[in-house]
Amino acid sequence: MSTAAIEGEDEDLRTPASGSGRAARRRPVPRGVLPGIGAVLVAAAGGLLAVGCFLGLYLRPTSDDWCAAAKARDLGVLGITSDFYTTQNGRITNAFLSGIVYGDGFLGTKLLPTVIVVAFTAGLVLLGRELTRLLGGRPRPLLLTAAALVVQTLLFYAGTRTYQVLLWAPATISHTVPAVIGVWALLLGVWTVRQPRAPARAAGFAAAFLVGFAMGTLSEPFALVSGLLAAAVALLALPRWGLTRDGRPATWCLLWCAGLLCGLVVLYTSPGARWRRAQQPEKESLLSSGELHATFEDWLRMWDTVTGQWAYLGAAAVGVLLGLGQALRRGRGAHAPVRPRRGRTVPRPALVALLLLPVPVLLLGSFAVVVGLRSGYGPDGWTYARTWTSHLALMELALCGYGVLLGTWGGRWTAARTRSAGTVLTAAAAAAGCLTLASVAVLVPAVRDLTTTTVTRAVAWDAQNARIRAEIARGATDVGYRPLPIGNLAEPFYTRAYDRDWVAACVSRWYGVDRIHRR
Repeated sequence: MSTAAIEGEDEDLRTPASGSGRAARRRPVPRGVLPGIGAVLVAAAGGLLAVGCFLGLYLRPTSDDWCAAAKARDLGVLGITSDFYTTQNGRITNAFLSGIVYGDGFLGTKLLPTVIVVAFTAGLVLLGRELTRLLGGRPRPLLLTAAALVVQTLLFYAGTRTYQVLLWAPATISHTVPAVIGVWALLLGVWTVRQPRAPARAAGFAAAFLVGFAMGTLSEPFALVSGLLAAAVALLALPRWGLTRDGRPATWCLLWCAGLLCGLVVLYTSPGARWRRAQQPEKESLLSSGELHATFEDWLRMWDTVTGQWAYLGAAAVGVLLGLGQALRRGRGAHAPVRPRRGRTVPRPALVALLLLPVPVLLLGSFAVVVGLRSGYGPDGWTYARTWTSHLALMELALCGYGVLLGTWGGRWTAARTRSAGTVLTAAAAAAGCLTLASVAVLVPAVRDLTTTTVTRAVAWDAQNARIRAEIARGATDVGYRPLPIGNLAEPFYTRAYDRDWVAACVSRWYGVDRIHRR
């Protein structure tokens, strides 16, 4: 859209239609209502996310941290990548990022939460701007920022594994970082299909395949969910359905799927993945009636846990607020419905299919994740809630998107038919803002508990680390270690058989001693 078009659209919002007495009689919108609501939400959600970023300074190693840090130190980035491919699980992109994060000891783990929040916020704001312009509105940076922060706050803190989803690097690399990359990949796809020049489009298409390949060797759950979504979008984006003018969007999505598939093939056929599968006991076939029934029950348990947290609805509420914001004019006290961009008519069936698309993708994608969890972790696999981020991120974005559509439609309907539209829309925006704020406020106890446990453990860990280092300096090769559990993660001596205690082995390797004993 050109600058003149944007300015003209904004002028429609500022001035009542000429000759419309009804529009002239509408009450003015109280100035500062929407900015005030947006500022409160930015402060509330941003404050909770800032706490999470600050807690990065108090992160100390546990569970897989010990192994990744020792291998990154001893083998380097390429070495740990080769190790993952040949002896661990085949996730080469995962290993490469782990080598970067742990390349300077544990400094990278302290910075990673902040990097995630900043990158996710920027990506969501840009994505929200694209959606707002698609609906014919003018982006409001403050409200977009508030929505981005609220969605992240709910994603990180509303679940059952807050420590793992935001603070524990092995989990964030595998399950949170892919969601961030996915948002930016979506923006890359939008950029690619808009390019008028063939070389730029070719670069975007190549990037789709390469990033998809990287995602396929980074996180199987995210690859499954994003692959389902991209395949469905590619089908709907075929020009014959009338949603697109050409095949560029479908091409980009298909190349993304091809990259994912190639990455998953490389991962699945790797020596590390074959070794990992060999460690699992023989299981009933996934297609057997008993296994399918057990998987379906696990899937229901997972969704029972998710739907039991009403705070997730805050994503829909903040979306409604964004949509209502498009119907409220800034400035001189009149309302006019925001006019969508003029263009060709889209067939209603195709449009309905596109709007409903997130629902089947979310249901099928989450079921596929549960299947993978049962395959990799057994009957209790569904409890590994850190992996749910792959589809919970889609759920939050879908709720927010539906909220935007509802708010936009409701705002236009009210502005066109209600004489006191200013009062009604302002009250509705205030209600949506209050519901969003309540969904954020209910998470405060979880953030408080997370802060207490993280800081307390950091103090105890630092004291123990100083003692161990002092003992090693005096020549000790067998040092005492007191387990400091956090976030439902494994610590040394999680099993009575020392030979099977992989955490203790990694701690010994990190400190350079022969073994450790319980203190």
